[in-house]
Amino acid sequence: MTLIDSVLEHLELEQIETNLFRGISDPLGPPRVFGGQVIGQALIAALRTVEDRPCHSLHGYFLRGGDPQIPIIYEVDRIRDGKSFTTRRVVAIQKGEAIFSMSASFQKFEEGLVHLAEMPDVPHPDDLPTEEERFEQRKSDYPKEILAQVKRERPIEMRRVENISFANPEKHPPVQHIWYRSKKKLGDEHARHQCLLAYASDMGLLSTASLPHGMTFMTGLMTASLDHAMWFHRPFSFDDWILIAMESPAASGSRGFIRGNMFTESGELIGSVAQEGLIRVIDPSKQ
Repeated sequence: MTLIDSVLEHLELEQIETNLFRGISDPLGPPRVFGGQVIGQALIAALRTVEDRPCHSLHGYFLRGGDPQIPIIYEVDRIRDGKSFTTRRVVAIQKGEAIFSMSASFQKFEEGLVHLAEMPDVPHPDDLPTEEERFEQRKSDYPKEILAQVKRERPIEMRRVENISFANPEKHPPVQHIWYRSKKKLGDEHARHQCLLAYASDMGLLSTASLPHGMTFMTGLMTASLDHAMWFHRPFSFDDWILIAMESPAASGSRGFIRGNMFTESGELIGSVAQEGLIRVIDPSKQ
């Protein structure tokens, strides 16, 4: 089984009661559950209680680090079932405590006014190095204890526009452009494409806020996602490349704020994302 097969399997939840679902985790490097997985599983749990309405927005808070060795229970609260909109609240629980909470809204399809932001002018992913090629260029920069984490297989194919070193960071404008797509065909179920894009949207986002400071999680920063919001504007296929154009307009109070727009290869805006995360400078004297 490939890693993308494993991730898709873990996005499929076991229903244990009418509004209760159980998910298991893939340990991906750090000794805590990957935030994108929790977002994706929480969205799947909510979708299991909604009929024929795709998600148009979600807003979540990371409350505690999750343990990848034990299951996560997802409790869905059916807040409202309206004629046009459906609202759900989901709480992810481990050891009797909430580790993540999310509100999500679903809407039946409607025609209406349309305008879309233009995609930035960036290289096509076929013209950019793969993550493996980027690593080979910089592998001597990484200490041995970090090598396994950096080299680990990822379920999402990524192509970075900016050539950024996390081991030897330099100061850059707080802007990143990363192309993403699934490493496996996802079929016709649109919910699957939404959930995997939600999973991918937590990869690389927070690092944008540290770029102007020339610091990373490898060079003196404690980092963690605090909240996460997504808006799905139009249907899309995550079998194809999606560009996430990210910028960080502000950082203060040991927190960085990042927002991004998501575009298809043809330049159509299909989604937006925003996140605030912890970027705390570690005091070596207190370690």
